[in-house]
Amino acid sequence: MSGYEGTLMNAVLIGEVLSVAMFVVTIFAVLIGYPVAFTLAGIALLFALAGIGAGVFDPAILSALAGRYFGTMTNETLVAVPLFVFMGVMLERSKIAEALLTTMGELFGALRGGLGYSVIIVGALLAASTGIVGATVVTMGLLSLPAMMRAGYDPKLATGTICAAGTLGQIIPPSTVLIFIGDILQGANQQAQLALGNMSPEPVSVGQLFAGAMLPGVLLVGLYLVWVFIKSVIDPASCPPLETGRHGDRGMAIRILDALVPPLALILAVLGSILTGIATPTESASVGAVGAMALAAAKRQLTLDVLRQVMRSTLTISSMVFVILLGASVFSLVFRGLGGEHLVYEALADMPGGVIGAVAVVMLVIFLLGFFLDTFEIIFIVVPIAAPVLIRLGADPIWLGVMIGVNLQTSFLTPPFGFALFYLRGVAAAAIKTADIYRGALPYVAMQVIGLGVLWLVPEVATALPEVIFSAEPIVLDAPSGAPSTTAPAGSPVADDFSDLFAAPGDQKTQPYMDDFGDLVPK
Repeated sequence: MSGYEGTLMNAVLIGEVLSVAMFVVTIFAVLIGYPVAFTLAGIALLFALAGIGAGVFDPAILSALAGRYFGTMTNETLVAVPLFVFMGVMLERSKIAEALLTTMGELFGALRGGLGYSVIIVGALLAASTGIVGATVVTMGLLSLPAMMRAGYDPKLATGTICAAGTLGQIIPPSTVLIFIGDILQGANQQAQLALGNMSPEPVSVGQLFAGAMLPGVLLVGLYLVWVFIKSVIDPASCPPLETGRHGDRGMAIRILDALVPPLALILAVLGSILTGIATPTESASVGAVGAMALAAAKRQLTLDVLRQVMRSTLTISSMVFVILLGASVFSLVFRGLGGEHLVYEALADMPGGVIGAVAVVMLVIFLLGFFLDTFEIIFIVVPIAAPVLIRLGADPIWLGVMIGVNLQTSFLTPPFGFALFYLRGVAAAAIKTADIYRGALPYVAMQVIGLGVLWLVPEVATALPEVIFSAEPIVLDAPSGAPSTTAPAGSPVADDFSDLFAAPGDQKTQPYMDDFGDLVPK
């Protein structure tokens, strides 16, 4: 080996060590309480300076940040996020959740486990009309937990059911989580397919991911209902029926229609327009926002004060998410510039079992990080790094996106660090023990694991509906034999490819890097 080649290999090693150190330091800084968005960008810039000093990071890479930020701000798909947030907050303020819970409680209350069924069904409806997990858990905790306690429900079953139903907003469309995952997968899939020599890649859209998540969401709802039914059989004292004589009267039918028809109409308008191709997710989100205002007005809840509160909440939530996104863009850019992508590729490609082993490792990492980091933080840090590699190894992007969504939902629910448990603890009465909340969530975590297992063994649960609706075959790529390509098409600004930094292959006058060793190595 010549001295020049040895120097290049040392540069590769130093860059990869810095990329791993940057990831570890970032996770540690977030865990000890530093603001996530500024931590991501700040630590990434510090390691970029270290890489420049060591001669393993080209500062020209950072010149792409302005273009990426502008691309994020002009990304039409991401406009759907604040619109869906607005729709969810407006529905919360219009007391639709309260009407649903009350009516469903009356409808199913005479059955053993009836309130449990009601909470799960209402959680699914709210997930399909709001997509905001925290608000759903808090709302149902305030409204349904006292009623379940008065009815004599076991605190473990009551709290576990509320937490599980609240987390359905992670996976049932129009989830804001799925919007970001879908946007990342758009760029990741394009990048992976070009690296495999496919110059005409099949597109991956947020609408396809929404379609892919529909059946898994229904599957999880069914598993939750099965668990409540099992409890009603083996331990009937844990979920007694309500003593009510109103469930059969004529007024009950009117109340059911009044409570169910408005949210169902909104769900059909939003999701139906996306899945039938009538409108894009962004256009459907605008329909949902206007529809939520119309429902609030119909219930005489749309006042200037309510509108002001909704707009303020929407601004706060959207700003938090997008600031994290911009910080994560800096992080992933520096991580790739230091050679971290090549390191991740080699590590995952060498896993026993090929693509199956690689996906299993990434899912385990996401699950564990879900104990400590928020969903959006994991999406913006891990998915842009791992998704292109997994797709190149052969993973179907739609199946992968749904698996990530269900996995994040599982970690959101898992004791002792599940965020849904913290949300409920914050609004539950002092008489409800934290240990009961934890124990109550465990059976639903088991249901989640069963759901993940079904998705793993039968990928068609996630891929069949998009194939039928969008008339496209699932995208399955052959495992590559070479190292990562240093060029990629301009994809999603969230995906952070390097297409804006490279000249055409072979143009050594302008190309700032060479790939003798399949990595981004300074000349």
